[in-house]
Amino acid sequence: MKHTEENVMKQLALDKKQNVDKNVKSGRSTQAKGKPSTDVKVDKEDVKNNVSKGKKRKQDAGAEKGSGSVEKLVKIQIPATLKKQLVDDWDSVTQQDKLVKLPRSPTVDEILTKYLEYKSKKDGMAPDSIGEILKGIRCYFDKALPMMLLYKKERKQYNDAIVDNVSPSTIYGAEHLLRLFVKLPELLTYVTIEEETLNRLQQKLLDFLKFLQKNQSTFFLSAYEGTKVSEGKGKVNDE
Repeated sequence: MKHTEENVMKQLALDKKQNVDKNVKSGRSTQAKGKPSTDVKVDKEDVKNNVSKGKKRKQDAGAEKGSGSVEKLVKIQIPATLKKQLVDDWDSVTQQDKLVKLPRSPTVDEILTKYLEYKSKKDGMAPDSIGEILKGIRCYFDKALPMMLLYKKERKQYNDAIVDNVSPSTIYGAEHLLRLFVKLPELLTYVTIEEETLNRLQQKLLDFLKFLQKNQSTFFLSAYEGTKVSEGKGKVNDE
């Protein structure tokens, strides 16, 4: 009974921290390659097919095993307007040499707090249960951002912005938080979790995405800034 949604998010953060530590020890050799695994890969096809491809792969794997227990099929359906947001985000950074101006307002921290307040007012839901999940998302975002949620052209900006042990969730905003949800289906497959708990967690993550969608015009930037990539050419590998 300990596989609650909150514990799942904590386990995710813990697992990711171990992977981060391993990657740090192995040095930056992976970043020297053209397509390092630590860079976020969100192109148009990725955004559109991320869920269906992942689901098909898991179904195929489950069929081959012939196991009676169903393999976790993590499904996070990103709303259409947020998919477009991801594509525009990818285009702005990788094709137009633009960056999200930092620090963002609202930050990831502030967005999570707003969601908690929204749920408390709307559903009268006990803040403790959903609050623990949001803590897990925050912790996981802070660990995952430098490893898998940045494009190459954003790395210098990250190094400049995250100093003195500042948490990324207090600097970055909705644009980078949304990228985390592209990665979550793949990452959740590595967590030991009961199907019923997984279903509840998925529902809560979907509800959070709907909240982002509802507040899209206020949470997301309508335009990125176009100066700092060119200023940091020494660190940009894919210009």
